[in-house]
Amino acid sequence: MSSSDLFSQQKNDDAKSNAPLAARLRPEALSDYFGQEHLLGANGPLRLMLDQKSLHSMILWGPPGVGKTTLARLLAQSEECDFLTLSAVMAGIKEIREVVAKAKQNQVMQRRTVLFVDEVHRFNKSQQDAFLPYVEDGTFIFIGATTENPSFELNNALLSRARVYVLKSMDSAMLVSVLQRALVDELGFSGCYQASDEVLLALAKAADGDARSALNLLEIASQLSTDAVITMDVVSISLQNCFRRFDKGGDAFYDQISALQKSIRGSDPQGSLYWFARMIDGGCDPLYIARRVVRMASEEVANADPRALTVCLNAWDVQQRLGSPEGELAMAQAISYLACAAKSNAVYNAYNAAMAMVKQQPSYDVPMHLRNAPTKLGAELGYGEDYRYAHNEENAFAAGENYFPEEIKDSRFYHPVERGLELKIAEKLRYLDALNKASSRQRYSDSEEESETRSNGGVND
Repeated sequence: MSSSDLFSQQKNDDAKSNAPLAARLRPEALSDYFGQEHLLGANGPLRLMLDQKSLHSMILWGPPGVGKTTLARLLAQSEECDFLTLSAVMAGIKEIREVVAKAKQNQVMQRRTVLFVDEVHRFNKSQQDAFLPYVEDGTFIFIGATTENPSFELNNALLSRARVYVLKSMDSAMLVSVLQRALVDELGFSGCYQASDEVLLALAKAADGDARSALNLLEIASQLSTDAVITMDVVSISLQNCFRRFDKGGDAFYDQISALQKSIRGSDPQGSLYWFARMIDGGCDPLYIARRVVRMASEEVANADPRALTVCLNAWDVQQRLGSPEGELAMAQAISYLACAAKSNAVYNAYNAAMAMVKQQPSYDVPMHLRNAPTKLGAELGYGEDYRYAHNEENAFAAGENYFPEEIKDSRFYHPVERGLELKIAEKLRYLDALNKASSRQRYSDSEEESETRSNGGVND
């Protein structure tokens, strides 16, 4: 080895020794890689790929800290490929051109290239498209890493040229093993610190499946420790303001709000409160949850229990007035009320059906009898003519009247469910329908066939 090589190696060693613990313990071989047994274990797809020496373009999808970057580097290393990296946050077209040029140089030297793009979902469509020709002609093997669902965030063209592998979070037992290695490894603490199984488990649980986070927490605890033993007291200090995984705007964010709504829809107050607590624990803005819960009151409960909307609006108001953490109790009250309330999506379906008809049908004129006639001209044109003022009718109901344009006179959107208050609403609507059918004063003339259709519930749009 030349003196320049030795000097370069010394610089690399010095840089690594000064790096954070998580960086120093980054595995140098697949045998040192923790987790992802479903991919790298016996008969796992990546294991079979390695055995066959058939490295291909892929997308590594998983939460932060599960080793996506490390795995990509080790896969490239296993097949002696040049490993080039890009960050979708920092890179532009200029950087893409530079790595393409480097990969082409490698081709001339008969050396394969792996191009790794971290957070690939942050590239826009044109940037993603820029990779396609080089993936297709074999200039490089493309490996992208993302925390977001590739189906939503990546172009179909790029997805069709790469296999998607899902990486899983590490469980607490595996994270404890990672921490134990860090305590004894020469690149870690080399036995300078000790920690009980209880301490390591507390750090592992706090890391919430993220190995990098677990190592960072251990490093913080070691810095706060006054002797060689890391205690629970020190861990408690290091865990202050440590939030669990909750990536606002990401998959975890929408998965959890979805779980909350589905728990409410399923009339499970226990699950509803769990997901609410998970989101609060993860640092979610309570006012965001409050807004979504108000929507749930109309979507999931609606007229089956109209009080639900008021309860949720009141909880939102309390959250705004008191703030955290006091306001969260009112939110928990509203969420548990929604979960226990009678359910109906009749209003939700009715609104969507009405909107769909409006978008699909012509813009029918307002019928003359429903138009207001504040001017003499309007009255002369027949505005408001023969309008029946319901309060002047028997039971304050104008039997036989119709409030649709004639072209869609038999349309029906709202179908109350036989639950909660909508039982009574459905009963009343059946009574009013009977009065309409029996009335001799029909707004629009019906054929015998049309009359039968109306008697059977009309058009279900």
